[in-house]
Amino acid sequence: MRVGVLTGGGDCPGLNAVIRAVVRRTIGKYGGAVVGFRYGWAGVISGNTLKLGIDEVSGILPRGGTILGTSRTNPYKADGGVNAIARRFKKENLDAVIAVGGEDTLGVAYKLYDQEGLPIIGVPKTIDNDIPGTDFTFGFDTAVTIATEAIDRLHTTAESHNRVVVVEVMGRSTGWIAVKAGIAGGADLIIIPEIPITLEEICDVIRKRHERGKNFSIVVVAEGAQYPPDAPDQEEGGVVTTGQTTDAFGHVRLGGIGNRLARAVENVTGYETRVSVLGYVQRGGTPTAFDRVLGTRFGVLAADLAHQGDFGKMVSLNGDRVIPISLKHASENVKRVDMELFDVARTFFG
Repeated sequence: MRVGVLTGGGDCPGLNAVIRAVVRRTIGKYGGAVVGFRYGWAGVISGNTLKLGIDEVSGILPRGGTILGTSRTNPYKADGGVNAIARRFKKENLDAVIAVGGEDTLGVAYKLYDQEGLPIIGVPKTIDNDIPGTDFTFGFDTAVTIATEAIDRLHTTAESHNRVVVVEVMGRSTGWIAVKAGIAGGADLIIIPEIPITLEEICDVIRKRHERGKNFSIVVVAEGAQYPPDAPDQEEGGVVTTGQTTDAFGHVRLGGIGNRLARAVENVTGYETRVSVLGYVQRGGTPTAFDRVLGTRFGVLAADLAHQGDFGKMVSLNGDRVIPISLKHASENVKRVDMELFDVARTFFG
């Protein structure tokens, strides 16, 4: 058996755990071989490969990022990209390819399986935890842990200076990081893409805290949240972007809602307000034990599915069990924040 593996989309803690598990399971149990493709689907198109043996994956478990590199390449937008991938399968004599990525990478994987008949298995990866069909994606726990520690630290400086601090965390379409880290860090308000909110509602929460003697507040906002339509600096609300250019999957680059929200809150309430944008630190560095274990379990099952010839599947976490489901799930709507969980968070607003 000869298996290819690639990592696409944004980097994420736990990717190396998956790669390591695929290699160790394929070679150790099945006597197969593994070839890595550098920089996601771009490496499959161009033939940029890396031999992956036991020595190559030794010591990578605690490392963040991915030893294969990654990119947001969309073969369906690249001239001749799909045909090049089909040829690469034959040239490399591949029995299967394990694609590790988020909704875009796995969406491509499903189309290549469904439309081109290529033997592909998906492994869901994103710090946003928004892929349907799996309870958790690896990388999410690490991001929440990092964000929670940052909120803990911001509490002390906010209280010392009687300030409002707006903490901008990642979350393009969903607010999983914001909600989980906000609950764990004791945030006084959490703003997520799933629930639009007005500036007046935000300021009311902060004012009520001041009225009862709390002269500081922590507001956690996901980068993809809707900027309030009643803010004084614009006529309409919406997501805040750093420009209008899009990537190969049609996504604009988000960022900046924290700064704009902080200015608006200070202008309306008169309370000194600062912002902390956590940015890429959330998805960098050493993965947590949970993400190492989950990534390892995902990689082992993906290798087993490859050996069994059970293609068109995505590994997923269901309760405490890792199971295969249809890869089609990855191309469906994103998994939104559980409103029961958000109701728990809402209990502590203000």
